Amino acid sequence: MKEFVTVCPRNCYSTCTFRVFTEEGRVVRILPYEGNLATPEGPCIKGLAYLEREYSADRLIYPLKKQPDGSFFRIGTDEALCIIADRLTAARAKHGPHSVLFYKGSGYSGLSNDIAGNFWRHFGGATTTYGNLCWPAGLEAVRLTMGEVKHNLPWDIANASMIILWGKNPAETNVQEMIHIEKARQNGARVVVIDPRRTVTADRADMLIRPRPGTDAALALAMAKVIIDRGLADRDFIDRYVSGFEQFASSLQITPDKAQEITGIPASAIIDLAVAVAGAGRLTVVAGYGLQRYTNGGQTIRSILTIPVITGMIGKPGCGFNFANLQSYIFDEIKEPLSYYPDPESDRPFRRAIPMATFGPGFFALKDPAIEVAWIERGNPVTQLPGSGEVRKALESVPFKVVIEQFMTDSAAMADIILPAKGIFEQADVVGSYWNPYIQYKPKVGTPPGEVMPESEIYWRLAKLMGMNPGPGSGIPAPEDYDSWLMERISHTSGFIREELVQKPLIPEQNEHPAYAGMKFNTPSGKIELWSDRAAELWGVHPLPSYDPPDDYGESHLPFRLMTPNIGSRIHSQFGNLGVIRTVTDDPAWEISVADALKKGLKSGDRIRIFNSRGEVTGRVRVTARVKEGSLVFPNGIWLSEGGGINRLIEPRETDMGHGAAFHNTRADIQKLTKW
Repeated sequence: MKEFVTVCPRNCYSTCTFRVFTEEGRVVRILPYEGNLATPEGPCIKGLAYLEREYSADRLIYPLKKQPDGSFFRIGTDEALCIIADRLTAARAKHGPHSVLFYKGSGYSGLSNDIAGNFWRHFGGATTTYGNLCWPAGLEAVRLTMGEVKHNLPWDIANASMIILWGKNPAETNVQEMIHIEKARQNGARVVVIDPRRTVTADRADMLIRPRPGTDAALALAMAKVIIDRGLADRDFIDRYVSGFEQFASSLQITPDKAQEITGIPASAIIDLAVAVAGAGRLTVVAGYGLQRYTNGGQTIRSILTIPVITGMIGKPGCGFNFANLQSYIFDEIKEPLSYYPDPESDRPFRRAIPMATFGPGFFALKDPAIEVAWIERGNPVTQLPGSGEVRKALESVPFKVVIEQFMTDSAAMADIILPAKGIFEQADVVGSYWNPYIQYKPKVGTPPGEVMPESEIYWRLAKLMGMNPGPGSGIPAPEDYDSWLMERISHTSGFIREELVQKPLIPEQNEHPAYAGMKFNTPSGKIELWSDRAAELWGVHPLPSYDPPDDYGESHLPFRLMTPNIGSRIHSQFGNLGVIRTVTDDPAWEISVADALKKGLKSGDRIRIFNSRGEVTGRVRVTARVKEGSLVFPNGIWLSEGGGINRLIEPRETDMGHGAAFHNTRADIQKLTKW
């Protein structure tokens, strides 16, 4: 057997390094790689499931063409590419390049994705999306406050004496982080979880605080008021490194009693937590992404970030605010979230005109030209975008659709031509992480099955058919030149030795640890900014962190707040179709509290109708003490064939900053079904 060190390129915190063993070009075994200090115990169940995912009988390995009755039949690669080239050429000739929609998701990370942009640039541009579904409100909040988005090394959390996991459930979504949290606990650290749900992470914590969904900013600001009013703030740190503190302190009107009314958390518990935080010595606050998927999401993150700032827990071992760490993104010319924002001048020749969060309305608002061809890769918009009913209608209106996929997802099922996507083991790449500090080389270790080819080859072959002169200097390398292109792509960036990178994960020399240790903040004032003029100028929010109730879109009369968390068995809409995953997970169900079940006369297993003004779906209910009264919980990413379709209930709205998606504002009601 041959052994390789590789990395998982999915949209996941951990970006695990692991060892794979191959026989005759097929991966037969996966084991941990201890050299990555962030993920020394190897991949989670999803990573282990690559043994099934890459060789599944359900994997798409040949091009497919849709028939008039909606079914698909196999065609050859040459025929598929000729059809696509003809449709692209005709659309451009008749309506211009902006009549083509290029939709890319975040389902696969790596520098090879640059080639897609190079192709469409040579094509003359295309219509694309802006914003992001996942985390931009939080990214922008951290950027406005700190100047950069980064945090300490993942294993540094073991040095903390107190850890607050605020809206994050790493035991399911970042399992390797729990390794370092457990080390902190062994060292005597206190772990507090703040989450409306009793997650499996909360089961391993010392304290669980359960605010009403969307009220986290009120809790944070009340804590800040206690810390300041009791003289527990680090005034020396504030005087030297913080701008806007006096305005912030005088703005705090949410007392613990008022916060109790808003959040449902007893005032005494808020006071006790605030005092404990201020006296922690080494505090790390770890914020999740779900709590910033509200219309008040950015201001919520700004509010929570004030806690480590006013207590001086920045730039030290065991301290900090861990939202995202973009220090490994050394190859990016423009880092997130700035790369999400539209700019008509710098975007040329592209038309970035459709917001991710409001795709349906944005699509139908397009004028001159309308979309004639849609190209979808690395994403499953029919399942994942808010307002999925409008998304489906939008895509149905497009005369010709191409989807590149490994499986027959909800989006792939809408395609006219499906091209099989490459697997993780079938092309070399270089991958960064938004949690661990490493840049990593992912070697090619296996042979693509059937007629699968890397997307880079798809683009090269299309470019040849369309007379676009791909090859050297074009950014669209020939298959035999791809590896050279990749090495050339990384050769202009400093901070690492290329020969070492192909052997093992590397931490770039640019990495600062502890984060902000140099007390240099890339803000207008050069300090941490509690008062941010840019927040007001760019997004129309208050210059100071503030709490505004999440918008109910006129449906405050509906009793449930809908939450769609990530779960450990899938990454959004990926992996849930695999047999190994299904054997260890329950079927998707709508979770409600015991109290709400009594009110509605429901028991686990009952069929229910879930509805609001946008539509309805049906499913089975699960009654559990893990859900707070007034909450309705269903995981995101569930395919229609699995009983999904939840996003048709979600109003397509943006977060208060960053062009994120306000998934969790949605309210709904439920009704027991006696017949179905």
